[in-house]
Amino acid sequence: MRDATRPMNAAEAQAIARAFLPAHPLGNRYDYYYTRTKLRTDPLYPGVLAALRGTAAPLLDLGCGLGLLAHALRADGQALDYHGVDIDAAKIRRAVAIAQRSQLHGTRFDVVDLGQSWPEHRGSVAILDVLQYLQADVQAGLIRKAAGMLAPGAKLVIRSGLGDDSRRGRTSRVSDFLAHFSGWMQELPKSFPTRDSLQRQLDDAGLQATFSPLYGNTPFNNWLVVAGR
Repeated sequence: MRDATRPMNAAEAQAIARAFLPAHPLGNRYDYYYTRTKLRTDPLYPGVLAALRGTAAPLLDLGCGLGLLAHALRADGQALDYHGVDIDAAKIRRAVAIAQRSQLHGTRFDVVDLGQSWPEHRGSVAILDVLQYLQADVQAGLIRKAAGMLAPGAKLVIRSGLGDDSRRGRTSRVSDFLAHFSGWMQELPKSFPTRDSLQRQLDDAGLQATFSPLYGNTPFNNWLVVAGR
């Protein structure tokens, strides 16, 4: 059985990342190299796939970026209906084009600013590498809203860097600032949740949760949190 705390191997990563190659041979290959490297070095997707395996509820991916999770789900044989939303319109345009080119059925993508409106949803919810870009009170509101969307047997799956004074914690903070200044992330990080604060927010939302470190080959203080009623 696959170790869900380790990144994908080269063949698995290549098979998924191939969808992100440009349509023209001379096109920009940034998304391809980014996704291939992400899959080879970060255990995020094996961890999330393991958490969702066996569920049948539709999945809402909050902050979906290029929709890489949708491709990973299909490669894993998971046919969940998938709805990805993100504030970054350019990434959503690329996500739509890539999904259409890959004939990724049962998926849709929308530009959504969660500070202004929320999509209708009933099922599971993924919040991956998003919380640190929100103020603490907004984080709590997001978790409450996501908890209210959970269908029976569905899961709330969170991956987040946790704030502490460890070397990994400091590295996480620096890297997220660099991601903003490089132009990859539109937002600056605002508040890294601590384990205690995130546990309290989940408790207040009426959820039971498990916390697991999800470092892989990265220097970051990333944790996977899987919650349900």
